[in-house]
Amino acid sequence: MHGATAPAAPAVRTQPQRLQRLYQHWDDRRRGREFPARADFTPHDLQYIIGNLSLVDVGYQPLSFRFRIFASNVATRLGKEMTNKSVDAFPYPRQAELAREHFAEVVERRVPAIRFRDPSFIKYDVPRNFEILALPLSADGQIIDMLMVGYAWDKE
Repeated sequence: MHGATAPAAPAVRTQPQRLQRLYQHWDDRRRGREFPARADFTPHDLQYIIGNLSLVDVGYQPLSFRFRIFASNVATRLGKEMTNKSVDAFPYPRQAELAREHFAEVVERRVPAIRFRDPSFIKYDVPRNFEILALPLSADGQIIDMLMVGYAWDKE
């Protein structure tokens, strides 16, 4: 991409301020590239969302998703730790299906995507509505090899 500029990232509008901040942080770290890399972020940079942030490894042939790090606040609410597990290990099949669809959209369209969930979308107890923002990352600037996924509940 020498001499060229990266395409503009699509505008992402989300209610939770911490997700809007995460999106802006991701966009700023692109620095003219289509995607930032995982190495462009430190835990210190992400302190404002660290307990609500997952890193998801992307595999190909077939397309697959494995949580490298699962958000600790989400694990507490879910009652299941998902670090080093595939999205297929979610407790409910519908939950896994929704995660795969969301993450696949990010990889296939090569853009961030946000999803809104209400407490009825799965069977475990989620007391409030929440949003999930998935952002593509790429170590080589071309192949999306990881997703950075932020979660926020309303009234948080």
